[in-house]
Amino acid sequence: MYPVSERFLARLAESHEVVTRVQLMLTDGQVIDVAHTGGSVTVDRGQAIRRTCTVTCPDPALLPRTPADQLATYGSRLLISRGVAYGDGSTELVPLGLFRLDSVDGDVSEGPVQLQGKDLSACVADDKLTAPYSASGTVVGAVTALIQRSLPGASVISEIEDAPIGRRTWDVEADPWEAAREVAAAAGADVFANADGEFVIRTLPDLLLAAPAWAVEAGDGGVYISGSVGMTSDGVYNGVLARGESTSDNLPPVSALAVDSDPTSPTYWDGPYGRRPLFYSSSTLTSVNACVQAANLKLAEAKAPNASGDISSLPNPALEPGDVLRVAHPDGTRELHQVASFSVPLDEAGDFPIATISAKEDG
Repeated sequence: MYPVSERFLARLAESHEVVTRVQLMLTDGQVIDVAHTGGSVTVDRGQAIRRTCTVTCPDPALLPRTPADQLATYGSRLLISRGVAYGDGSTELVPLGLFRLDSVDGDVSEGPVQLQGKDLSACVADDKLTAPYSASGTVVGAVTALIQRSLPGASVISEIEDAPIGRRTWDVEADPWEAAREVAAAAGADVFANADGEFVIRTLPDLLLAAPAWAVEAGDGGVYISGSVGMTSDGVYNGVLARGESTSDNLPPVSALAVDSDPTSPTYWDGPYGRRPLFYSSSTLTSVNACVQAANLKLAEAKAPNASGDISSLPNPALEPGDVLRVAHPDGTRELHQVASFSVPLDEAGDFPIATISAKEDG
């Protein structure tokens, strides 16, 4: 979860004034506060471009008529925040993302004007390769180079243990953002743009080990509104075979199989669940040790219960995908859920649905 004060989290469950801010960052360095009446920021771990935004503005005069107009969609960015007012004159705002402004449209006479944007990973994705590109060295170095090829000043934060990779070459027209995600995946990690507009390389926290970031509880003083849960065995694997073959470096193929070897586990490799292997291959894997590491990292996620939840609560703009929630339903059932996606409204009355990717009973 984005770092916030305990006072902030307590305030979310109380009646409070919502504060939102949308700032337009022009290419000439100007920063302009944009009046707005609504909109939302959607954050979805399942999408290559994790953060997208829509902002509703009341003034049709903001519609661009030429590329030089204030809201021209050629390089401008939006910085969006939401927070709370404490009633003593102080406020606390949480960033929701730094977005490339992609489109502006609306009724010329009456408005409103709709602004739409994507996080800065879109800048990397759209900078398609015009010549073959090769990456080698380490995971962090290769991912950083791919990002900074398009955004030279981008900050790349690694939260993983770096690992060597074999040479991987992409052809003309390839998507460099997908290339960066492929390299990160070799270390069992994701790469994404965070709420501050920085790029982060991170593994998905283990639901069984991570401390809950927020409590979503029914009853007096709670933020719970409604919830539903489900579970399926689809997409649950109990083995991962990782393979690597770097043809450009003339290295021999390597592989490693990691399986759920715990006899007490419901997905035990030799148990009633049966054998359900997942296969992963990448030329970035050049040794058996690298394959072992990749297979074990991917197995941890692959064997996680494919439980899903749709929780609706009072809005919390500080949440991030991967955060663990302690959920208490009205019937007294308690569960731990891991956040997959959510949409933060830019108006006080907006709903706040949270989709989760895994869950377990909270003892």
